[in-house]
Amino acid sequence: MRGWLVGLAVAVGCLVLSWALLLVLARRLPPGILRDLAAFIPDCVTAVRRLRKDPRVPRRAKVAIVIAGIWVASPIDLIPEFIPVIGPLDDIVVVALALRYAGRQVPREVLLAAWPGEPRLLERLLGPAKAE
Repeated sequence: MRGWLVGLAVAVGCLVLSWALLLVLARRLPPGILRDLAAFIPDCVTAVRRLRKDPRVPRRAKVAIVIAGIWVASPIDLIPEFIPVIGPLDDIVVVALALRYAGRQVPREVLLAAWPGEPRLLERLLGPAKAE
């Protein structure tokens, strides 16, 4: 039993270390689309945390946002993360769908206030603002 726990601790340590290495490498990317994509998932996690706590967000939108956050944090993926370029694709698609769903139920200002990254990325994801 003890060997199993040590193995699990080593695996978790390696996972956290690899994430830290990827974050350091992502920060060294030159400005452009690759840097935007590298920052997309961490920005999504921050936005999920902020929207989950916001009272202006309806319960259905919070559920969709939390499910997307769990999907991103989950080590189980449809496309393994270690595959270059397309590895994070399933995470990006799930988060994009959840944010678009929330974007129809939550005022755009609330989403933009919760988004820590480049606002143009979220605007592009949400599509044109509805004329009211």
